[in-house]
Amino acid sequence: MRPLPLPLPSDPDELLGTFTDWATGEGLSLYPHQKEALLELATGSHVVLATPTGSGKSLVAIGAHAIAMASGRRTYYTAPIKALVSEKFFALCEVFGAENVGMLTGDAAVNASAPIICCTAEVLANIALRGDDGDVGQVVMDEFHFYAEPDRGWAWQVPLLLLPRAQFLLMSATLGDLTTIKADLERRTGVPVAEVSTAERPVPLTFSWALTPLHETLEELLTTHQAPVYVVHFTQAAALERAQSLTSINVASREDRDKIAAAIGEFRFAKGFGQTLSRLLRHGIGVHHAGMLPKYRRLVERLTQDGLLKVVCGTDTLGVGINVPIRTVVLTGLTKYDGRRQRLLKAREFHQIAGRAGRAGYDTIGTVVVQAPDHVVENHRLVTKAGDDPKKLKRVQRKKPPEGQITWTEDAFERLVAAQPEQLVSRMRIDHGMLLNLLSGSRSSGVETPWARLRTLLRDNHEDGRAQVRLVRRAVALYRTLLAAGVVVQDDDGCRVVEDTGEGSLRLALNQPLSTFALAAFELLDPESDTFALDVVSIIESTLDDPRAVLRAQEHVARGEAIGEMKADGVEYDERMELLEEVSWPKPLAEVLEAAYELYAGTHPWVLETPVSPKSVVREMWERAMTFGEYVAAYKLARSEGVLLRYLSDAYRALRQTVPESVRTEEVADITAWLGAVVRQTDSSLLDEWEALVHPEAVLAAAAAQDDIRPPAPKIDERGLRVLVRNAMFRLVELVARRDAAGLVELHPDGPSEGEWAEQVEAYFAEYADLGTGAEARGPALLVMDGDEVAQILDDPEGDRDWRITATIDREQTQEQGELVLEVHGLAAT
Repeated sequence: MRPLPLPLPSDPDELLGTFTDWATGEGLSLYPHQKEALLELATGSHVVLATPTGSGKSLVAIGAHAIAMASGRRTYYTAPIKALVSEKFFALCEVFGAENVGMLTGDAAVNASAPIICCTAEVLANIALRGDDGDVGQVVMDEFHFYAEPDRGWAWQVPLLLLPRAQFLLMSATLGDLTTIKADLERRTGVPVAEVSTAERPVPLTFSWALTPLHETLEELLTTHQAPVYVVHFTQAAALERAQSLTSINVASREDRDKIAAAIGEFRFAKGFGQTLSRLLRHGIGVHHAGMLPKYRRLVERLTQDGLLKVVCGTDTLGVGINVPIRTVVLTGLTKYDGRRQRLLKAREFHQIAGRAGRAGYDTIGTVVVQAPDHVVENHRLVTKAGDDPKKLKRVQRKKPPEGQITWTEDAFERLVAAQPEQLVSRMRIDHGMLLNLLSGSRSSGVETPWARLRTLLRDNHEDGRAQVRLVRRAVALYRTLLAAGVVVQDDDGCRVVEDTGEGSLRLALNQPLSTFALAAFELLDPESDTFALDVVSIIESTLDDPRAVLRAQEHVARGEAIGEMKADGVEYDERMELLEEVSWPKPLAEVLEAAYELYAGTHPWVLETPVSPKSVVREMWERAMTFGEYVAAYKLARSEGVLLRYLSDAYRALRQTVPESVRTEEVADITAWLGAVVRQTDSSLLDEWEALVHPEAVLAAAAAQDDIRPPAPKIDERGLRVLVRNAMFRLVELVARRDAAGLVELHPDGPSEGEWAEQVEAYFAEYADLGTGAEARGPALLVMDGDEVAQILDDPEGDRDWRITATIDREQTQEQGELVLEVHGLAAT
């Protein structure tokens, strides 16, 4: 989009004229409901914009920001996930100029004093809790239906309760009846609330119930030119399995496949899932789910946006604003597992997914197809085959639904199509972090006192009376723990305030709940210990969110190994099963960390909402000198690469941000550099996004690079590269120590043959009885790098240091494959 002409006129009529002219210049003709919403906003009203997907809510949001900016008010845009916040940030930079748009996250801030701020709902909620509302003139809350989310809905309610001077624009396609919320907002602010919900969908939807097998359904949609088709599954495994099965049908023409190949060009696909995705894409089939690497998801989105992919198999993440333009949505079912049980979709969930069908400006109609259950499809086939013959119909053996599974019917489908979204349910809660935010907030004369804000939060919210009583009781209990811990004290005017604990910023403790615990736990370590650096890593890992898919895989492998050992030891079955319950994923320092956490929580009770969680992912990768691809292969994590990468990215940021200089030894710095290199080589987008936030000058460059379908080539500093090489060469040392010539060939098949390795290894052991593989053998002193030439000196027992493994770094292939590539020459004496 071209920029809006600045400065904007302050007169509302003139401003709306300017905005309309700008939109027309962009080829956008305002719909009546958009004009109505903008007129209400310009006259000072709050607006609830409950119009269908594709009806131009984003344009109304831009207009709202323009109205606020023209009147000198600061305006905030909120969304449920950081990806959408980032996307909106770049879009608004184009319209208003980068100097006028900022972004706030838990990690950093970009242009934090800008008149337009993009952030998640939680960031704005914390601003409201602290009473920093003097500069919040307007709030645009996108995807407002998240108000009803059990774990996060509080963040959508808090601004409504504690920002009475702000103007609100609440937007979603699936809001339901908001009578209560509108009346409450008008009561609090004294400003009328206009609901704009009469818009017709620009691209109408048709709904159908499919009684054909899914392959036949998709073939019909493709032959009748209703692609691109998004096939919705409710597990990642089902989405990938379906995509692979579709390679047997003719999804794309030869011409289409050639266009896809040209568009993909030199995009870097890693081994494992990357190669699978590459094959699928070249068939015109995409895969899209949260477990994928970001670069793969973005590639699928771009190819679909360009009209090159005919079918995308994915999960219901489609319903959360994911930018995948499609003509047809096919739901493979109407049930999902919500973390507790299998259940039918809610009307809101169904319409969120269905609403993605049909592209404004491209399609005249969108199509939503719901597949009947397999047993219904089979019964329909049998009945159809029997025809009108009563005898044949009588002999039809109808299949029953799978026992113990929730199924869906055509009646349920029709009810969902006709149903309005459920009424939003209040999800207010209170925890230590919220209470601390409140008590540490502003107490200036122009702003309500913390105590008054707390009273509003607990007794004047959207909960019923009984729930409010429960909130008050919980707040009292939390408050007493803060008192007992000495975190809050009494001041002269009777209000409680947060005491400075001397351990750094309270904001740090709130944004990273266990960061201050990590700082305290470092004091427990022995700096002289051989494992000091790895123990630092273990403390950091214990403070991070659990990567569930990775931990389950570790546990599965550990239990498999335990069963093998117990069988070999003759342990009986019942005892094996009992002992197996005690086997879990690796938990270094578990006893020490759990005891330290219990003591720490006694004086820092807000950490109780975030239990310490010992685990070993980064540590294990380092100890075993594994690459990202090797780790994925070892634990069969192809469907969860994105989960692993996000965890490693979080660990890298935590190591950089939380570990103080007094703890950052050379080995800790090496591990940090290595981890950054691993993440960047795998997919640099997450770190690039973070670096853009830490270094705002990089933001515009990042925005300019968005049109490139390929992710930027990873930039690895020389220290990070050196540590990668060290790890790779040390793996060779370990194999030599085990005299494993076959393993050396398997690791580097283009190097010496098995016979050559065997001869070289035996020559070493003919001279020395042993080979060191300890910390010194792995240390930097025994690695020599001269440009791209590498030599790993062996730690022989005599200290002669006259044997070495030599190799050459292949930088071109390292860049191409996204992992370190070495050309290994062999083992020889100097």
